Amino acid sequence: MSKLVLGCIADDFTGATDLANNLVRAGMRVVQAIGVPEGPLDADVDAVVVALKSRTIAPAEAIAQSLEAWRWLQSQGAKQIYFKYCSTFDSTPQGNIGPVAEALMDAMGCDFTIATPAFPDNKRTVFKGYLFAGDVLLNESGMQNHPLTPMTDPNLVRVLQAQCTRKVELVDYAVVARGAAAIEERIAQLKAEGVSIAIVDAVSNDDLLRMGPALAKMPLVTAGSGVAIGLPANFGLAPSSQASELPRAGGKSAVVSGSCSLATNRQVLDFIQRGGAALAIDPLRIAAGVDVAAEALAWAAPLIDKGPVLVYSTAEAGAVKSVQGRLGVEEAGAMVERTIAAIARGLVERGVHRLVVAGGETSGACVQALGIAQMQIGPQIDPGVPWCHARSEAAPEAGLHIALKSGNFGSDDFFTKAFTVLA
Repeated sequence: MSKLVLGCIADDFTGATDLANNLVRAGMRVVQAIGVPEGPLDADVDAVVVALKSRTIAPAEAIAQSLEAWRWLQSQGAKQIYFKYCSTFDSTPQGNIGPVAEALMDAMGCDFTIATPAFPDNKRTVFKGYLFAGDVLLNESGMQNHPLTPMTDPNLVRVLQAQCTRKVELVDYAVVARGAAAIEERIAQLKAEGVSIAIVDAVSNDDLLRMGPALAKMPLVTAGSGVAIGLPANFGLAPSSQASELPRAGGKSAVVSGSCSLATNRQVLDFIQRGGAALAIDPLRIAAGVDVAAEALAWAAPLIDKGPVLVYSTAEAGAVKSVQGRLGVEEAGAMVERTIAAIARGLVERGVHRLVVAGGETSGACVQALGIAQMQIGPQIDPGVPWCHARSEAAPEAGLHIALKSGNFGSDDFFTKAFTVLA
């Protein structure tokens, strides 16, 4: 681990692979750890991404987990820390982005950091401090209906300031467009004005690359995954195909999905319209005590030899709210996650060694159920979503190729394309 230069803390599992994917594409050798490792990783890498499941838990617990990750990364010699959150800035008025960022700043003695979820490759851009998803403001993108972190205000300065005790301001596009020197000059000005955190505009990858050199000496960076494309060059690294090489893939194929995003709904529909074998699971039947996982595995058993199968709980926002109204928001989500995770483990035990998981919370539950401790990051399927290779308790000899897809990521044909890319 002596060559480790960048230590990353991600607030969910799909976000961790999203970040790792961008680092690999920029030339870094990356391992993703599931939770904080108990000892040194047995790997010669440039960056480690510690994946937590801290996005929607209580702020105090999110802070505790993030600080534990920071202490481990510091012990491994990381020269810079990167706190990664979603490109849709998923949070509530209480956090967890602001509280975790400030706790890390306190622990590191850091007087200034930036914050930007910009990821232009996935159409997440920040202009004048406002977050856009595609051509619309965040609060018009469907994120206003998110079941756990509804985003109703696209002004990131305002959103982050509500979560922070430190002063939050903006480095706007006019500054970013002038390059690294102008960004550094603006940061110095903000620091003199008592500002500690700055939202930074970015509408293209060129903006992120201009940002990179300006962050070279910043101990802590907080961002979505986009900023990662400009950091490896600060450590003398350049893109290389060797960084994304994985063992050869084999075994059967499956998709499990718990995401209710608009993108995942389209992906489920596309898979079905192409003739894919798909099974929808009903949360109300789970709540009634039916062993839905056993039913799904019995359904899949005769089909997985013929091609990829899909098991999903994905639904439209109205249907999700109806279920939440009957069961409660937290219980409805946790119940479905546990069921899908049990299905994922059962599929792997039955020979599925190429698995796509859709949804951040779902991915966290599945990775834990599969007993995965760390993952090697491989080639990109779509922006923000790579294939990974891992050792799993459910497949101890064969290993497992797994892709963890954030709900909002991927083209409509993602579930089909993923297996083509791996082949």
